[in-house]
Amino acid sequence: MTLNRRLFLGSGAAVAASLAAPAVHAAGHGLPRVVVVGGGAGGATAARYIAKDAAGEIDVTLIEPTRTYYTCFFSNLYLGGFRTLDSIAHDYATLASAYGINVVHDWATGVDRDAKTVALAGGGSVPYDRLILSPGIDFVDGAVPGWDLSAQDVMPHAYKAGTQTALLKAQIEAMPEGGTFVMVAPPNPFRCPPGPYERVSMVAHVLKARNPTAKILIADPKESFSKQGLFEEGWQKHYPGMITRIGPDFGGGNVTVNPATMEVDIDGELVKADVCNVIPAQKAGHVCAAAGLTEGNWAPVSGHTMQSRLDENVHVLGDATDQGDMPKSGFSANSQAKVAAMAVRGALTGSRVFPAKFSNTCWSLIDTDDGVKVGASYAATDEKIAKTDGFVSQTGEDAALRKATYEESIGWYEGITSDMFG
Repeated sequence: MTLNRRLFLGSGAAVAASLAAPAVHAAGHGLPRVVVVGGGAGGATAARYIAKDAAGEIDVTLIEPTRTYYTCFFSNLYLGGFRTLDSIAHDYATLASAYGINVVHDWATGVDRDAKTVALAGGGSVPYDRLILSPGIDFVDGAVPGWDLSAQDVMPHAYKAGTQTALLKAQIEAMPEGGTFVMVAPPNPFRCPPGPYERVSMVAHVLKARNPTAKILIADPKESFSKQGLFEEGWQKHYPGMITRIGPDFGGGNVTVNPATMEVDIDGELVKADVCNVIPAQKAGHVCAAAGLTEGNWAPVSGHTMQSRLDENVHVLGDATDQGDMPKSGFSANSQAKVAAMAVRGALTGSRVFPAKFSNTCWSLIDTDDGVKVGASYAATDEKIAKTDGFVSQTGEDAALRKATYEESIGWYEGITSDMFG
């Protein structure tokens, strides 16, 4: 069945019909081929689930440039000294050896949707019958005047974990006595809504022990932020007088930076920063736009299958998507990957496809054993992925509950990384 854009956007029945019978893949190449771009919480999970549940029926290739993957989730805990860098590092050996996935360490630079091929930076291309894109985020050019990627070694973003995270940690630990840490927070929507504020908590945790007269300043373009009451309560309890947030009413949305002088101009007021963490506005990883699958900054998808609303042979996952109510998080990407994997198996092998259901929880650590969380369940409608119920930690909770919440997050981390990498 060929879907035009109007039909595909408007009809859940059309989506179901497109998955009702196995697709006929191009003659002469044996098994149907699935290519997954991006080896994070979405891509690695999707590749693993397709390979394990359709063993011998589908050829799976995973394209991921890095040989060692550092999870963005829990990278703030590394900044705070609660994790080592090695503890958030993972490789793809088990996906290759135990699941037979073809792991290609290269950059995907483009997609020819007519020829059904993915171009590689190293040359050549990889053919597919179904394509899954899970490239994460890139940054919007010019989002913070004075900053671009050439400045990331001076004013790191550390919003793609690994060397950037290690750099930011070293800068924090080298701050002069009584120095100033400045964060330029991003506008909505962005990866991990509580992430910048957990990061502030972890920086404060380090400075409280190493540099207690240091100050933290947040320039924030948003009126409010995720778990705001919980973070502000925790900051007052654990780090009184250390953290100041400047919201849009006081110029937090009018920020220019100068990496050469380490100055931050907040609505005309110059601040000298000893460390400046710039987290710019975000957009879908570049391969989505290169494939012509974005509208604005994000890739629109159907929640029933995570299929692109612009190409039924492509599924898009995680942070890169415009899907509805789910936050951009590792848990969300992992949940969406399982829906996409089931849909792809159904399309290529005729296996049964069940109605899509999703879940997400985001944990944050404020200080030692002071963990909080927010989460929800979701269901697919023809319009979007819609929230069906939710929960959030409450202010004033006792220490035992907060410690249990933190310990819950540790168990979740071990579970999701096993689910991703085997």
